[in-house]
Amino acid sequence: MGDAHADIVWEPLLVRKNSESKSESDEEDEDEVVFERGERYATRISSVKLSHEEAIEEAGFGLFHGLLLVICGWANASDAVEILCVSFLLPTARCDLQLSSSDMGILMASLFLGMMIGGYTWGYFADRRGRRKVLVASLTVNGVFGALASLAPRFWLFLLLRFISGFGVGGSIPVIFSYFSEFQPRLRRGAMISALATFWMAGNILAAGLAWLVIPSTALRFQLGGLDFQSWRLFMVLCAVPSLSSAVVFKLAMPESPKFLIETGCHAEALKVFKKMFVLNHRGSAKPFPMAGLLNSLEDRHSSASPPANSGVTARGLCDCIRRGTAPIRQLFNGVLASRSTALTIIFYCISFGYYGLWMWFPELFKRAEEDGGSPCANVTRSRRESNESCYPVKTAVYMEGFLTALANLPGNIFTILLMDRIGGRALLSSSLLLSSVSVFFIWEVTTKTQSLIMCCVFSGVSVISWNALDVIGTELYPTQLRSSALGFFTGVGRVGAIMGNVVFGQLVDTNCAVPILCVSILLLTSGVVALRLPRTKQVELT
Repeated sequence: MGDAHADIVWEPLLVRKNSESKSESDEEDEDEVVFERGERYATRISSVKLSHEEAIEEAGFGLFHGLLLVICGWANASDAVEILCVSFLLPTARCDLQLSSSDMGILMASLFLGMMIGGYTWGYFADRRGRRKVLVASLTVNGVFGALASLAPRFWLFLLLRFISGFGVGGSIPVIFSYFSEFQPRLRRGAMISALATFWMAGNILAAGLAWLVIPSTALRFQLGGLDFQSWRLFMVLCAVPSLSSAVVFKLAMPESPKFLIETGCHAEALKVFKKMFVLNHRGSAKPFPMAGLLNSLEDRHSSASPPANSGVTARGLCDCIRRGTAPIRQLFNGVLASRSTALTIIFYCISFGYYGLWMWFPELFKRAEEDGGSPCANVTRSRRESNESCYPVKTAVYMEGFLTALANLPGNIFTILLMDRIGGRALLSSSLLLSSVSVFFIWEVTTKTQSLIMCCVFSGVSVISWNALDVIGTELYPTQLRSSALGFFTGVGRVGAIMGNVVFGQLVDTNCAVPILCVSILLLTSGVVALRLPRTKQVELT
C-alpha cells in the first residue's frame, strides 16, 4: 500500500465498557477520548488521496472480481462463438448457398475484414467515450446482424451481413480486455487476464457442441415463407444469443472502467465504482473505504474531450478528423513505443494468418479426411459437383472432431493461468509460438486421419497459450489513453493476416493444401523469434 495512507490506524469510533465500577464522569471522559480518536481518524482519512493502483488494492479482491470475470468471460465467449460458427456451418451451408472453395475463403475473409475495420474504430471511441458504452454497442451489432444472416437467401446478402457482424465483433474483442484489466490488482492481473482468455475456449466448445447437436438434425428443418430454413440457419440464430445477452448485462449491471473515469477527470464516478468493489469484496466487514479522493489524472476532462464539431463539412475539417482519428497510430510508432509496436505488428499478423487461416478450415479438412481417407491433404483434387453432392446426409463425425479440437484448448489454458504471473507473458508467447510452428508442420506430414486429429489437437492446445500471453502483454505495454486504440490497431493488423490466410487456403485447398499449411508453420516460427524482442511486463503497474 502506498505511503499516502500508511499512517492510517483502523480504530473503532466508539467503545463502551459496561462496568459498574466506573463513575458517570469517568464514562463521559472516556466518550470524549473515543470521540477525539474518531475525529482524528476522520481527519486523517479525509486527507488521503489514492492513485488508481492504490485504490484498486484498497478495494480488495473477491466477489466483485469473480462476477466481473464471469460477465466479461461470457462476452469473450460470445465473440468466439460468432467467429467460429462460420467454420462449423460451411460443410453444409456451402450446398444451400452454392459455394466453391474460393467463395468459402471470401466469406470467412469478409468476417475478418469487418473485424479489422471495427477493431480500430471501436477501440478509438472506447478511449474517448468509455469502454462500457462501446461494449454494449458492439455486442449488439454482433448479435443482431449475426442472427439476421440466418435469413439470407443469397450468398451476396449473407456475405454483407457477416461483414457487419464482424464489424461488431472487432469492437468487443480488444475493448473487453482493456475494460477487464483496469479493474485488476497488479499482482493478480496476469492470472486474471489469462482466466478471461480461457472463455474463448468455452465459446469454441459451445459453438462446436451446438454444431454437433443442431446441424446434423434433419428434424429441425422447416419452411419459413419461401426460405428453406435448414438446421445450419437455426444454428446461426442460437450463436447470436450470447452476444445479445452480454450486451443486456453490460447495459443494466456493469460500471464504467474506473481507470477511464480517472483519466477523463470523473473522480466522483470513479470513487463510486471503487466503493462498489469494496462493498462486494468485503461483505460483512465494518472496515470503511477511504473516500477522500483520487490523485490527479494524467489528463483532465477537457484534454480528452473531442473538440466541437464544425458547422458544415469542409475539406479542412475532414482532414482534421482523419488526423485526429489516426493520431493514436502515430503515437504507437513514436519514441519508446516504436520497437514494441513494430514487434507486435509482426506477431499479430503472423499468428492470425496461421491460427485463423488453419482453424477456420478444420471442419472442412476433417470432412475431406472422413470422405477420402488419410490426411486432410491426401486427396485434394475435388470438383465442385462432387463436393456439393457430399453435403447430405451430414456426417456427425466432423463435428465430433471439431468438438475434440476445441476441448484440446483446456490444458493450454490451465497452464497459462498457473504460470503467467510466474514466468511472464514474453517467455510463454515465444515458446508457444515455436511449438505451434512444429505442430503445424506435422499436420502436413501425417498420413492417417487419426494422426491428423491428434496433431490438430496439439496445435489447439499449444497455440491458445500464445493468444493468452498476447492478451496480457497487449494490455500492459501501453498507457490508458492508448490501450484500447493499440489493441484495436493490432487486432486490425491480425485481421489482415486472417483475411490473407483464409483467401490463400480458399485458393489452394483444392489443388495444393500443403502450401498454406507450410506457410502457417513458417510464419509462426518467425513470430516466435520476434517475440523475444518484446520488453518484459510481468506484474508492472498500468500507466
